Amino acid sequence: MPLPRRALVVVATFLLAFLLYVDRVCISTAKGPIVAELGLSDAQFGWALSAFAFGYALLQTPSGMAADSMGARRILAFIVTAWSVFTGLTALAWNFTSLLVIRFLFGAGEAGAFPGIARAVFSWIPPRERGLVKGINFSASRLGAAVTMPLLPMMIAALGWKASFVLLMAVGFIWAAVWWLWFRDDPAAHPSISAAELALINSGRVTVPASGAPPLPLGRMMRSGAMWLMMAQYFAGNFTFFFCLTWLFPYVQKTYGLAYTEAGFYAMIPLLAGAAGNIVSGWLVDALYRAGRADLSRRLPAIIGFALAAVGLEMSLGQANVVAAVAWLSLAIFGADMTLSPSWSYCIDLGGPRAGQVSGTMNMAGNLGSAIVAIAFPYLLQWTGGPQAFFHLAAALNLIAIVCWLGAGPNLKLRTA
Repeated sequence: MPLPRRALVVVATFLLAFLLYVDRVCISTAKGPIVAELGLSDAQFGWALSAFAFGYALLQTPSGMAADSMGARRILAFIVTAWSVFTGLTALAWNFTSLLVIRFLFGAGEAGAFPGIARAVFSWIPPRERGLVKGINFSASRLGAAVTMPLLPMMIAALGWKASFVLLMAVGFIWAAVWWLWFRDDPAAHPSISAAELALINSGRVTVPASGAPPLPLGRMMRSGAMWLMMAQYFAGNFTFFFCLTWLFPYVQKTYGLAYTEAGFYAMIPLLAGAAGNIVSGWLVDALYRAGRADLSRRLPAIIGFALAAVGLEMSLGQANVVAAVAWLSLAIFGADMTLSPSWSYCIDLGGPRAGQVSGTMNMAGNLGSAIVAIAFPYLLQWTGGPQAFFHLAAALNLIAIVCWLGAGPNLKLRTA
């Protein structure tokens, strides 16, 4: 019996999210040879990491609007091709300025990936399945990052960091080509979908065209209190998680005196915990939704997640050995990633046919948090002489995010023009 077409959409977006984070985190694991070759300080490398996040944040809302208007087929094929090009071009960086520009453009190229996935989920996945699907999507990103931590150093040792980046570029080109040939924005237009599956996909949601959805003026969207609460809590979640993508590898390596590849294996553990957090949260979101607790299905997993993140960050401080520190950091990332499925499910509910625009705007705010982390950690370390200030700040932001979710009322559709 063939797999349902929507299951294949989930597989394709799983692979997309996996590749997204392989390409995103590869620069962190390649820090040693890049810094040595280009003669960079830790602060300069932090700015290069931050440049990616600023580029990524800047184009979130425009790319989400493009996904809503153009459809997920075109926007995701274009985006994967664009970010793959800039992954390869990273190998051509010759100094700090060139690396800064390339990584900014790389972030801009990646910007529409998750809003595009959100638009594909709205078109292909019925509401009662969306929590787990978003959990699967985000678990794939964590698995991609986790695999990269130990394996990319091995690849770099065998091929060099430049050839490794070019190889990753080629893999992205393959995904984009297959997606363009197979995917359709409107499930009804897919040549192999069954009538029964099409009816299931359309159950429980308003059917709208895959493109040409009614406009949602930016002013109206930004007057929504729910929108601002989602942006604030996502800022906090990204502030915690992006540390894991950028500075965790060098942090554990230096703090606990680990070898290069050994640090990679320890750095992958919190990311694996994040993947588990996404699956657990996605399951809980859908279970509560099917039980008739639609509002609670978004709030409760997020509140639990932010509480775990705050505890894990605080308890990781002062641990005498790397195993204990990584265990508590794994709890923090498990918790931080529990917040993703409810956040994106909430935005898909809120935005409806403009899910890409609404989720992209939330993701823009989140990635401003990412950008700040990339530069805040090295500077706070330099100014205070230890990681305590950074971890206390991240834990406090997680507590503020709980307050945001307590204030987020039942999902009300945003009125379009």
